[in-house]
Amino acid sequence: MSQDTVVRFRKKDGVVDPLTQLLREGAQQLISQAVSAELELFLEHHGERRDGEGRRAVVRNGYLPEREVLTGIGPVKVEVPKVRDRSQAGACFRSGLVPRYVRRARSVEAVLPWLYLKGVSTGNMQEALTALLGEQARGLSAPVISRLKAGWTKEYEAWRARKLGQERWVYVWADGIYSSLRAEETRLCLLVIIGVNERGQKRFLAIEDGVRESTESWRAVLSDLKRRGVKAPKLGVGDGALGFWGGLEEVFPETRHQRCWVHKSANVLNYLPKAAQPRAKSMLHEIWMAETRADAERAFGRFLAAYSAKYPKAAECLAKDRKSLLAFYDFPAEHWLHIRTTNPIESSFATIRHRTERTQGCASRATLLGLVFKLAMSAEKNWHRLRGFQYLADVVRGVKFVDGVRQEKQNHVKPRLQQVAA
Repeated sequence: MSQDTVVRFRKKDGVVDPLTQLLREGAQQLISQAVSAELELFLEHHGERRDGEGRRAVVRNGYLPEREVLTGIGPVKVEVPKVRDRSQAGACFRSGLVPRYVRRARSVEAVLPWLYLKGVSTGNMQEALTALLGEQARGLSAPVISRLKAGWTKEYEAWRARKLGQERWVYVWADGIYSSLRAEETRLCLLVIIGVNERGQKRFLAIEDGVRESTESWRAVLSDLKRRGVKAPKLGVGDGALGFWGGLEEVFPETRHQRCWVHKSANVLNYLPKAAQPRAKSMLHEIWMAETRADAERAFGRFLAAYSAKYPKAAECLAKDRKSLLAFYDFPAEHWLHIRTTNPIESSFATIRHRTERTQGCASRATLLGLVFKLAMSAEKNWHRLRGFQYLADVVRGVKFVDGVRQEKQNHVKPRLQQVAA
């Protein structure tokens, strides 16, 4: 029977939601890295020993059979490496994190958040190990934890230096994210850019440590992307308060601007008393949900007429970005849901904010960037392709869209009956 005709039923303990899948994958990856760090220390400890032929006595020797540790959100696969002692002295590697024969986690409801999110400090890791294995757990030593954090930093540095020119990045979303994590007495400000390629795949392009979202910081981030091969995107989406726009004008002047409607609506409503906000919010909704640009322009006019006299700051806040607020009408209607807001970044970092808020104390900025990078990469794995991605190639080629509809080339040949009549 062909595999294409086989219907696979979900197992009883199968993943039922993306967050559960993300937690499982994150825990599995972190456990693998931690056990590998344990092994490296073990090999270093025995590095001076030699066998009769002068070779290193203790070497890697594959893995033990993969097994699953049952946790509160289902099984997490664990693979522990083996070593071989050529000198026959009997050196044997045993993981302190995953002892032999352990099949079930203790306090399983707490283990994954601790392992995945609290693995920044020695003290927190010890709590995680107690939750997983009980009081008898030997735990990971400080050198192992340091190796883990150093590994994250190396991965992050390699990621931020990778070439990006092999893909055509059509849209980009930008935002400045302030994390509750503190480093060197200051809050971490992340300058984040997400791009979508012609196949509709969204990817993090930049996660950088910035200086209060300044134009200089954004210019440096965008210049680095350009140096690594990014061509001018067709559209940039962001909050109006960002220095991003100044940097974008300098580095990619041909890229069009789309202001985020969620941020703009919040900014406008801040200039109105609470009693007036529900009606104003509804009128703003009529603008960006209008079917055509003409309908949006009329709704825009109604809002300005209603609020210019009594609340001029609210009207001015909206009117000054009129062009960039309505830019999305010149792109495929299937993409409007994605390009009217910076939601791709907001939704991804909502989870990261929630997790990093649980991590207390200070750490180096490099460590914090490494942690956020690991969380971001895990979140990225669960992203779906852009709706209507098949139109991205048209956008790259410069095909004209009016009110979200692709404009076909007009045939200017006269109809046959008219030709005959002539």
